[in-house]
Amino acid sequence: MVFQFESMVAEIAFFALLAVKVFAFIDAVTRPTQAYVAAGKLTKPAWSLILGLTVVTAFIWPSVLGVFSIVGIVAAFVYILDVRPALASVTRRR
Repeated sequence: MVFQFESMVAEIAFFALLAVKVFAFIDAVTRPTQAYVAAGKLTKPAWSLILGLTVVTAFIWPSVLGVFSIVGIVAAFVYILDVRPALASVTRRR
């Protein structure tokens, strides 16, 4: 019973974090290339590669507490909390 609950929580966490990684990747791919340079962030190909690898590794090693998962989660949240707002401020219409 306890192991079923633990397994269910881990599965929910995996899919929630996978959704965050996929969202970050799609957002990074759809932003204009010039915005990355104007915001002073890593280039679009660099962020696309980093976030794309986080999504791929989530399918290869589906674990919430694995090394690749933790690195991917950190990368996705860095993009969402730091890079995305900077890109939005550069591309915002005035």
